[in-house]
Amino acid sequence: MNQPAEKSQHLSLLHDQGQISLLTTLPPSEVLPTLGSGVDGITQVEATRRLLEYGHNTVDDHGKPPVWMRFIGECTHFFALILWVAAGLAILGDRLSPDKGMLHLAIAIVVVVLLNAFFSFLQAYRAERALDALRGMLPPKAKVIRDSRLTELPVEVVVPGDILILEEGDKVPADARILESLELQVSLATLTGESLPVVRNADSSIARNPLEATNIVLAGTEIISGSARVLVYATGMMTEFGRIAHLTQAIPERKSALQSEIRHISIMVGILALSMGCAVFLMGQFINVPFWENLIFTIGIIVALVPEGLLPTLTLSLALASQRMARRKALVRHLPAVEALGATTVICTDKTGTLTENRMSVGAMYVDGVTLTRGQIPSSEKTGLTWISRIASECHSVRNVLRDGESTRIGDGMEIALLEFALEQGHEKVAGERVWQQGFDGDRKRMSVACRAGSSTTLLCKGALQGVLPVCTSMFEDGQTHPLDSARLKRINDAEAAIAAKGLRVIAFAFREVKPGHTPSEQELIFTGLIGLEDPVRPEVPEAIQKCQIAGIKVIMLTGDHPMTALTVARQIGLVRGDPVHLVLGSEIVTMSASQLGIILDQPNVVVARVTADQKRRVVQALQRKRHRVALTGDGVNDAPALKSADIGIAMGITGTDVAKEAADIILMDDNFATIVAAIEEGRAVYANIRKFLTYILASNVPELITCLTFMIFRVPLPLTGLQVLAIDLGTDMFPAIALGAEPAERGLMSHPPRSLDERLLDRGTLLRAYVWLGLMESVIAMLLYFIALDESGWHFGVELDRFDPVYLKATTSCFAAICMVQLVNAFNCRHTTLSIFDRRAPPNADLLIGLSLGVAFVLLLIYLPIGNRLFNTTPLESTVWVVLLPLALIFIALEEARKRWVRRSMLRGPNGKLSNSTNL
Repeated sequence: MNQPAEKSQHLSLLHDQGQISLLTTLPPSEVLPTLGSGVDGITQVEATRRLLEYGHNTVDDHGKPPVWMRFIGECTHFFALILWVAAGLAILGDRLSPDKGMLHLAIAIVVVVLLNAFFSFLQAYRAERALDALRGMLPPKAKVIRDSRLTELPVEVVVPGDILILEEGDKVPADARILESLELQVSLATLTGESLPVVRNADSSIARNPLEATNIVLAGTEIISGSARVLVYATGMMTEFGRIAHLTQAIPERKSALQSEIRHISIMVGILALSMGCAVFLMGQFINVPFWENLIFTIGIIVALVPEGLLPTLTLSLALASQRMARRKALVRHLPAVEALGATTVICTDKTGTLTENRMSVGAMYVDGVTLTRGQIPSSEKTGLTWISRIASECHSVRNVLRDGESTRIGDGMEIALLEFALEQGHEKVAGERVWQQGFDGDRKRMSVACRAGSSTTLLCKGALQGVLPVCTSMFEDGQTHPLDSARLKRINDAEAAIAAKGLRVIAFAFREVKPGHTPSEQELIFTGLIGLEDPVRPEVPEAIQKCQIAGIKVIMLTGDHPMTALTVARQIGLVRGDPVHLVLGSEIVTMSASQLGIILDQPNVVVARVTADQKRRVVQALQRKRHRVALTGDGVNDAPALKSADIGIAMGITGTDVAKEAADIILMDDNFATIVAAIEEGRAVYANIRKFLTYILASNVPELITCLTFMIFRVPLPLTGLQVLAIDLGTDMFPAIALGAEPAERGLMSHPPRSLDERLLDRGTLLRAYVWLGLMESVIAMLLYFIALDESGWHFGVELDRFDPVYLKATTSCFAAICMVQLVNAFNCRHTTLSIFDRRAPPNADLLIGLSLGVAFVLLLIYLPIGNRLFNTTPLESTVWVVLLPLALIFIALEEARKRWVRRSMLRGPNGKLSNSTNL
């Protein structure tokens, strides 16, 4: 449905902080009139009108072109347009001068363009799935009160003013204000990534943020327990959920450094090809070359200078690299991200589960007035540990579910760890029936339950110390209850500080007996003790952090945890060394300007704690303004905009939501920071390998061009046909080029800083080596074989040859074979710019031998099979041609080895001209 223009006005209104504040602070009875509703809901007539005004309750798709337009876009970039022009000219030439092989050339060019477009489109289409994941998180049906009747309606037709009934297990279909509730607990995991349920009720709240307001439920969240009657105030793109979707869609796709470089190379090579083609065409007309002959020659120039095999080789190379990364537990969703990782200068990483194992266990405790390690647990049944174990075993929201036929605990990792500890202490069963509960929330910072066993009822409470201690009036110590005097309060606070300083998460415990006939309340509790939960650092992380530091990559921890916990973990893994330490809180980020944030993030020893998803995005943008390439980890729905803003978005494969995974470029299948570092190393290797096969591919363009120039200048038969050029670019070149793209990482790759933002993939040295050195040597060999073949057949200058003349077929096939074979040998030269092909320091590459074998087989098939002869204008060659070609190929290798040796000696010479002892080549 087309939505009216007013919808954008309502969107801004309902996201206005004042409007949210009005909804949260008013009592339930006064909220209904603000949305034109009543206790019996709205009428169907009014609902229909509002549906027209506000639109359907769906996550809309804004600004994305249709699929067919995106495919056309892949067919019409600059590189493709050049080939379309060449194909069009070839078709025109075939119509006006048939039987010149132009139609075959045109068909081959079109196939190349379409295949490249298909693979590029497929990768882009598969990456654009974040919106689908968001839509899948809304329920299909909703229980709505309209016209005083309870009706189940499609979620799409829910409108502001509707009254919904929510029960345990329901997904919330829209943002709503709670009117009535009964022991309501809601999971915000889909939005925040936090698995611990929060309590929601109908009482007024002073919170302005919908995520923090205790009387608001949000679209996409889930009712864990209890029930509620709620009033819808926002639907579709006006919800908090829709805001995230809007932000995710509004963030433009960032071009990776590789994409920018390929575009730069395409434009540069394209302009060169068109300029050379036009110049030679004008020259041909000036010296009176026949028009159609001149046109064929011009097309040949364009085809010769455009490396048609570059894009498919690049795509296949990245695909192979993504497979290698998948074996290292990093799943690539967006192929350019493979290379972009190698350019990363800053990693912004979460703590829990990424730097740590996300496997909490009891590391210390404070009980009976003494701080103990786990190995010092007391054995007396009169100790406070008995109460701690009971509270841990009964006061929790952990559920047992069946997965693959086995019972599995699901819930917050902290609660699961406490429950397992209680079971170890002998509390295997719940002591009584739960008759009352008050779930954990951010304001109270505690959770309480009341359990009845026989005639007695006990209230059990756990939570943060600042949430539990204020409601305690006494302390259980040495089997007795004592008043909570100032001395005991000081010991408790000192113990909490000491446990937190070790990087442990501190949980406080308390209880009280409920008198018969009294309602349980969180007052006058008996403090029992503290437990410190540790989340062990992954053993491989410190080494990974050290690798990053050696590689010049800055690592910044972004966590929602307590600052002291974050700082302790940062010191354990070597992320923070010495002083001063720059500890930044999320609340401080809100008050900083972009320049202030950028300056502090540039400091050493930076740790960011108590940070929200939106603040993560601000950190990423501040770093990008400082010209950093940023990799960011995330797991919640609200992390999706930040993941898309980052140069590389990395989602957690185990704990991450589907939306975070769909918005990311890479998914860590093991949630491990060390995997990121391994992927960066792979990315650096990919960039180096792309430069290798780019050198290799461009080198063969030079002899293809020289053959055309020889035809024009010396008026000899065209040494190489257009189809033979394509056979080289898409046949013999492809197999070794792909193998070069799969080269193992060179030694010391992670001992260098990230490449400069201004560094070009096709730099001056690469260009000179490919075109001026390797390409010219290949050209000399190819033309030498061509003229030897003509001379042996008795040909003389000025004699024209038909393209099916045996003399011409032998000569052009000799030229084709020479370029192919020398280019195959050139693959060894391109493995390294300075190391000898015989140097054992170069890691072995079995793929290269396979690629060379396939390339040789392809050449022989085109030369010795009849179908190859017909399609590519070749003829079987005599053995004498190969006898001449072999020593020329060896000379080619020897000359490149001499150049490498000269470069190595130049690199080793110091300022005084003497040779140094360095061997780090």
